[in-house]
Amino acid sequence: MTGSYLASLFELRRWPRLAKPHDCDSKGTGAMDLIDLRYLSMAVETGSFSHAAQSLGVNVATISRRIARLEDELGVTIFERGAFGVRLTAAGRDLMVQVRRGLDAIDNVVRSGKSTGAAKKGRLRLGVRMPPIGQPLQPLLASWRTRHPGVVLTLHELNDNAIFAALVERALDAALVTSHTLRAGATAVPLYRERLVLALPVMHGLASRDSLTWDHLRAETFLTQGWDGSHAARDFYASFLGDRVRFSAHPAGKQSIMALVGAGFGITLATQSQSEVIFPGVVYKPIAEDDAWLQVELAWLPTSEDAAVGRFVAFMRDEAHSRGLL
Repeated sequence: MTGSYLASLFELRRWPRLAKPHDCDSKGTGAMDLIDLRYLSMAVETGSFSHAAQSLGVNVATISRRIARLEDELGVTIFERGAFGVRLTAAGRDLMVQVRRGLDAIDNVVRSGKSTGAAKKGRLRLGVRMPPIGQPLQPLLASWRTRHPGVVLTLHELNDNAIFAALVERALDAALVTSHTLRAGATAVPLYRERLVLALPVMHGLASRDSLTWDHLRAETFLTQGWDGSHAARDFYASFLGDRVRFSAHPAGKQSIMALVGAGFGITLATQSQSEVIFPGVVYKPIAEDDAWLQVELAWLPTSEDAAVGRFVAFMRDEAHSRGLL
């Protein structure tokens, strides 16, 4: 009989009765609930009903009545009562083993819920257009991981169209994108600006120069990334070089583009952090122009209610600001 009562006790539908112990005194059905077990546990811990009542802020009569009712429902005598106070019977000791296990399990659920609500635990699905290599993004992510080790971050490298479709479908929680690829409906906060460099074949005629300008590049073929009619990269390049520049668009990642550069198919723009990665046959040159930079932003849907997402956005925004990245 005791086992069946305890099994039904921990059903999720009964948990709300924990909210206000002083409001749970039995005036109706007399069904056992979690408050009965809280009273029982405190009486065992303190050794008397009066001390338990004082600790819980309720009347002694309330604890005495509810524990007596509990004994009736279970069909066992839980306590021996006397001038010494109260002490467990053999049946009471057996019962308390199960009670303590149950209460510990519920406390763990509550702690886990609070931890998740405070974003100490959880998951974060982060979309990226380009790998988070080098300064300043890699140190930002490293700092986030150090301060929030309980949040599991998974990286999803996708193209522009796929990133924003995944945000809308809630397959991603947030995404690192460049300002020229932002879409309507997403909220974004700027994180940092990064200098652009030119990636070109080692044997290219411009490879011997210390730096380059846009005028040096207008006659070149630029390799860009482009998917399903997306011309964001081409439009971005054209904002520097004009509409007459020759483009060769490829639905491929940046590594594949760099491989084509090394093979002599053309040249491409890269960020300063990307230039930290060595590709066979590729050399990087600085661009001596004031506008040779791009802005990276953190995008998310304003309807997101996940605590980890909010914490991540706030952390990245504040950390980027404190480091003077814009």
